Amino acid sequence: MDAQVDVQANRPEFSINLTRVGVTNVKKLIKVTRRDKRPVILVSEFDLFVDLPSDRKGANLSRNFEVMDEALEDALNAPVYEIEQFCGDVAEKLLDRHEYASRAEVRMRSEYMVKRETPSTGIATQEITNIFAETTTYRTNDKQHRTRRMIGAEVVGMTACPCAQEHTREQAEMRLKELNVAPADIEAFLRDIPLATHNQRGRGTIAIEVGTGYEVPLDTIIEIVEESMSSKIYELLKRTDEAVVVETAHKNPKFVEDCVRVMAHKVVEAFPYLPNDSIVTIKQLNEESIHRHNAFAERVASLEELRQELALEQEVEARAFCET
Repeated sequence: MDAQVDVQANRPEFSINLTRVGVTNVKKLIKVTRRDKRPVILVSEFDLFVDLPSDRKGANLSRNFEVMDEALEDALNAPVYEIEQFCGDVAEKLLDRHEYASRAEVRMRSEYMVKRETPSTGIATQEITNIFAETTTYRTNDKQHRTRRMIGAEVVGMTACPCAQEHTREQAEMRLKELNVAPADIEAFLRDIPLATHNQRGRGTIAIEVGTGYEVPLDTIIEIVEESMSSKIYELLKRTDEAVVVETAHKNPKFVEDCVRVMAHKVVEAFPYLPNDSIVTIKQLNEESIHRHNAFAERVASLEELRQELALEQEVEARAFCET
């Protein structure tokens, strides 16, 4: 019996290289082991790609599914501590299996549950964040593999607009003066009582791309995003909790640009051990409450660039302090 013809190996009508060929939205369960914590089970979606040379009509897509199942089987025997590690294992296998490819990419998306306590009553809640990871593995000239890994999270929070609040503050100050309130009392009132402004539901995102051998804790990324907005938000809030959230947000107003800059500063502080060529992508999307549009800000930079900018800022501040 003749061997089955590999149609994908034929030459295409047009000899053009393709950047990505593969499958998307492959749903799988992954058990992630956490140090000093219970393991978590993630219902995840994967995209698996390889590049395709110009002399090949198609990729053998069934190999992608075989590779994914093999990696999941391996995970039963060797615990998975990092989702980007798992993506890296799959990418390595893809490149081994697709001998004609020079690059393999694996992307993963999942929901991740974090435990929180409400700010006043201390009720335990579970909050959902979106997490993602991506690995790109390249075949080098010496037949070795070079890998870049990315991990990140999108977290929902709350922001309060500084601009509208400043206008409200000016109106309050003017009205208090008309009522002959003492200047010292006016100052104390405006300092202690947060004034009205409009709010946004903010969506902050941090993604960090590094080479192999460096650990980027997902919980740290989530915490940075949460703390970079005006306030955290919660699925369950009693009345006293609601009051604390509103007061916290209005005492900490932020523009969309502020959120990105705070995240950048916190990333530099939290990851001093990451190499300078690590790429950081930071985004903030604020869903406006009094406008039809949304506000957006983004920074993409290497850690070296961010470190240099913050060092320059500290130098300017130190010079200004000395001059005073």
